[in-house]
Amino acid sequence: MFIVALRFSQNRSEAAQYMDAHKDWIRRGVEDGVFLLVGSLQPNAGGAIIAHNISLSRLQDRVALDPFVVEGIVAAEILEIAPSLTDARLAFLKQEKAA
Repeated sequence: MFIVALRFSQNRSEAAQYMDAHKDWIRRGVEDGVFLLVGSLQPNAGGAIIAHNISLSRLQDRVALDPFVVEGIVAAEILEIAPSLTDARLAFLKQEKAA
């Protein structure tokens, strides 16, 4: 599984212009079953995504297509986590296979 941090960068002021396209990109990630959780980094620092069931290289390719990344509105950092212990409700994360 992965945590993707999307931290605002130099073109932050252009976020409103690309917000609809960014939301469409997020919606596709959720619909594709890759994004488990999407939210804002506080205080007003950008966004974060928990992703699973995808390989690092495919996630990097997907993140590179985010309009906010393309336009330099955010800088993306991807952290890979290999779960070894989870709450029972998240046990599926230990057994995932990267697509």
